[in-house]
Amino acid sequence: MVKKPAPDATRRSEKSRRAIYAAALALVGEAGYRKTTVEGIAARAGVGKQTIYRWWSSKADVLLEAFLDLGEQAAQAAGQQPYTLPDTGDLAADLKTVLRATVDELLDPRFEAPARALAAEGLVDEQLGREFVGKLLEPQLQLYVDRLRSAQETGGVRPDVDPRIGLELFVSPLAQRWLQRTGPITHDYTDTLVDYALHGLAPR
Repeated sequence: MVKKPAPDATRRSEKSRRAIYAAALALVGEAGYRKTTVEGIAARAGVGKQTIYRWWSSKADVLLEAFLDLGEQAAQAAGQQPYTLPDTGDLAADLKTVLRATVDELLDPRFEAPARALAAEGLVDEQLGREFVGKLLEPQLQLYVDRLRSAQETGGVRPDVDPRIGLELFVSPLAQRWLQRTGPITHDYTDTLVDYALHGLAPR
């Protein structure tokens, strides 16, 4: 049995890579994850199917990488560094800034449709769900953990608070509203989440 060579990212053409990212995100938003195929992505991007398999091992890998790139592009367009949380010394202001940017991203049509498709599929496809969380969500959640720990060091958050649970006080309600459409997601809403959460986290 001939061993299949591993995908070689160093051989990627930037133009083709961008076309593939765009095609993958567009298709998963239009047709859903299950109906999106490598063949479909290749056809939409104007490349051969083998081009994709040469660079990625599956459509999930393509989509997850496309999402990471989308976040980086959005951050650069806003003049921010991707996957960073500000640490100005004002925890409330820093969290509000990041969550407002998150609202803007969640409401961006380029992000919303494919994100919903992947999130929905991740609930029934355990492997995809694990990859979605591990590669996309956990690195971002860890930044909140780091920021809350920094606030603990300066006395802004009680030392007995578990930062991993603490971040869920404002991140999880936003995610639930967005996923289930239980209410509007706005800057005012996330500002209020931060105020409510920090009132409970403040030193006694």
